[in-house]
This record gives sequence, structure tokens and C-alpha cells, in this order.
Amino acid sequence: MRRQDMNELVASIFSGLIIDENEQAYFVQKNGITFRLEKTEGVHALGDAVEGFGYQNQKEEWCMTTNIPTIRKNQYGLGEVVGSRRDLGVFVNIGLPDKDVAVSLDELPVMRELWPKKGDHVMITLSVDEKGRLWGNLADEKYFQALGKPADEELLNKDVAATVYRLKLVGTFVITDDYHLGFIHPSERYQEPRLGEKVAARVIGIRPDGSLNLSLKPRAHEAISDDAAMLLALLNRAPENQMNYTDKSDPEEIQKMFGISKGQFKREMGNLMKQRLVEQKDGVTRLVKKND
Repeated sequence: MRRQDMNELVASIFSGLIIDENEQAYFVQKNGITFRLEKTEGVHALGDAVEGFGYQNQKEEWCMTTNIPTIRKNQYGLGEVVGSRRDLGVFVNIGLPDKDVAVSLDELPVMRELWPKKGDHVMITLSVDEKGRLWGNLADEKYFQALGKPADEELLNKDVAATVYRLKLVGTFVITDDYHLGFIHPSERYQEPRLGEKVAARVIGIRPDGSLNLSLKPRAHEAISDDAAMLLALLNRAPENQMNYTDKSDPEEIQKMFGISKGQFKREMGNLMKQRLVEQKDGVTRLVKKND
């Protein structure tokens, strides 16, 4: 078996002939290499030609699947991160039943806290090394430029969901669910998002090329002060998410309980009520649940 023949078949679509079978699987041959095809994928007969995707599973057995992954050599797709290993990189599910693909730490941020976490998504293609091992390779900027589509002015000040695909000192590069490219300047975020992280962003500008300037910070009227955050935290921990303090409560009781003046208490509560985060009724302030 030539290494070149093997590497050409791994992570590729090809047709082979069924030369044998047992109770669980068919055995498909191509260029002198035999691949295992599970019978759960369909019924075939000896001598049939079968088209599928070749790979090595976790046990390093040669396998074929007729459920062809979107992600393969020279074909990019979004894969879900399922784990990581400090000395290797992150593992991505590309749809194979018994094999996750590693993205090498050489392609990941130097700071490990910025690595994708389980549940994040990365855009990758596949490659095969000299030993026939399968690797995931991150899509480069050129690919995203070709994938992205220009946005129009109607998106200005709208909220968008986006996935981080590139981290640079100048800022964070993302692609929205609608395939618009976006940029987040460090001044428009409280902390740097991870590679592959899904973020909720706001469109603060549209560039001449149709890409977006985004912010991860709340709108001015949505921002809440430290005192308001403290009141929300107390309500979250309180029994039934309510407390027996309102705008009409005694100033001394408010000062003793919360450490702020009644005037400040009223301002913060007013802000929270305008945003429908809390409500006051019958001498009680309670948290407004999202499904209320």
C-alpha cells in the first residue's frame, strides 16, 4: 500500500468495491486499501460499487461512511468544538460517528483562555499529514472575505448574532449568522471573546465595503449602574425574587438595608422599571421574569 494512495483517499469521496462482509459491516476496497462500512448505513451486496468518505477512526481503523461530511479536503464548514487537550489543541465534531478532528494548537491563540470551548464553532477544512492523520485547519481571512456579503444601512443600531473567527491586537473579527463580516474594536467590549465564541453584538457602523463595526457594550439607556446591579443581584437571591422595599419605603430603612439614599434608590429603581427588569406593586418590588 503506497502512502500516497492512502493519503489521497483519506478525507476524500471515492467509490470502492465491496469484497467481503460480516454481521456488522461490509469491507470496501480501493487501490488495495480495505475500508470498513457499517451495515447500519444501508443494504449492499458483494461486488457492489459504493461511494463514500474515507477516514481513520479513533481506533486507527480504516473506515468509510456514506453519510458524507460537509467538511472535507478543500471544502469548508462550521464544526462544533467538543473538547480540548493542552498539548494538542481542540477537537471538532464534523459528523463522523467515531472520529473527532483535531485543530492543532499551532493554529490557536497563544493564550489558552482564548481557545474555543466546548459548544463553540469554528470554520475548518481538512488536511492529511505524511502519516495519514486527519487534521482540521482554520479558514483564513481570504476565505471569509469570499464568504461574506455586504450589509445595508437598515442594519444600523440593530442587534446581531455573530461567531468570532479571528483574534488580533487591533480587535476581534466575526461573521454574523447572515454572513456579514464584522469588527469589534477593543474599546467596544469589556473582555476579549474566545475564538469560535457566539456573541450578541450591536451594529454601530457600516463601512464602505459593507462590513460592520460592532459593539458588545449595551446601549447607553440599557446600561445599569453598580447600585442597580446590586439591587438586581439581591432580587435574584431573594425568596420568590421579591423584597418589601419600594419607592415609598422609609429613607432610613433603605439606607440601612442597601447603603444608598432614598433618592438614589428611587433613581435606580426607576431605571430598572423602565427597562422592565423589575416592577413594584402592593408595597413589593419583584423581578420581572422573561416570560412575564
